[in-house]
Amino acid sequence: QVQLVESGGGLVQAGGSLRLSCAASGSTISRNDMGWYRQAPGKQRDLVAAIASGGTTNYADSVIGRFTISRDDAKNTVYLQMNSLKPEDTAVYYCWSRPLRGRSYWGQGTQVTVSS
Repeated sequence: QVQLVESGGGLVQAGGSLRLSCAASGSTISRNDMGWYRQAPGKQRDLVAAIASGGTTNYADSVIGRFTISRDDAKNTVYLQMNSLKPEDTAVYYCWSRPLRGRSYWGQGTQVTVSS
């Protein structure tokens, strides 16, 4: 079992930055693929960024060049640095963890609101 707790969300003006953190407990995440998804009101939950256990990253087209995902396995934590934020980035951001075997895990989400 992996428990994921997100933090770092909030209200920011367009053009600003936020850094989200996802602290994992219950099990090490060093062999897990990790990622961030987001869901805006009335929309589906979409992948924002992912990082494999080996460090390979993948980003949604809309955030390339603005967001950076990273991981610190020693701290069992994953980060999402978000720069040049836009109003359309407003959503609840969820941390995701996929072990080598078994089901994926989700955090409870953190709200990010970008004002214009």
